[in-house]
Amino acid sequence: MFLGHFALAMAAKKIAPKASLGTLVLSAQFADCLWPVLLLLGLEQVRIVPGITRVTPLDFLSYPISHSLLLQLVWGFLLGGAYFLWRRDLRTALVVGTLLPTHWLLDYFAHRPDMPVYPGGPKVGLGMWDSLPLTLLVEFGLFLIGLLLYLRATRSKGRASYGFWSFVLFLAVVYAASLLGPPPPNVRIVAVSALALWLTVPWTDWADHQRELRLG
Repeated sequence: MFLGHFALAMAAKKIAPKASLGTLVLSAQFADCLWPVLLLLGLEQVRIVPGITRVTPLDFLSYPISHSLLLQLVWGFLLGGAYFLWRRDLRTALVVGTLLPTHWLLDYFAHRPDMPVYPGGPKVGLGMWDSLPLTLLVEFGLFLIGLLLYLRATRSKGRASYGFWSFVLFLAVVYAASLLGPPPPNVRIVAVSALALWLTVPWTDWADHQRELRLG
């Protein structure tokens, strides 16, 4: 899952209007932001197996710290708690904290049975990635819903929201490239490329500041 995580971040703006979109993206994509760091440190493992699924050539061997359900619940509690200490806003902190483990839920639908429930525990997954048409339908369907909910919750501050729309275009290009391009040459390239996901946090925070909440 890729677009779906960003879709939930955008949709969450409707129920947590005080949160920056950058904060919501950090929560929804925290697992994928943490994962390349752990790969480079050798704490999690992946290998490249072209054809293992119709959508991605990555075989996720071990990623219990970033992607197990238990640890995502813990990360969500910590991120939500940090937000509360920073902003003193319990309602928004609950949304931020709850959004983080939705990453596991979406990946559970998309992945092969490689999603750990807890470190060393059973691995599950429904394998949506084995069907390219179903994956495209779900990814773009979720993204369209999230986009519409965000646009209904906000409006441009009297000028073109070039930050937001350039971000939407960026996601479309990156997703298309991941589907149509050749498999990555090695795992290090995968990890270094995935670090770029951290850039989406300040980017969406900047984009969100070009918009304001709709009244009513």
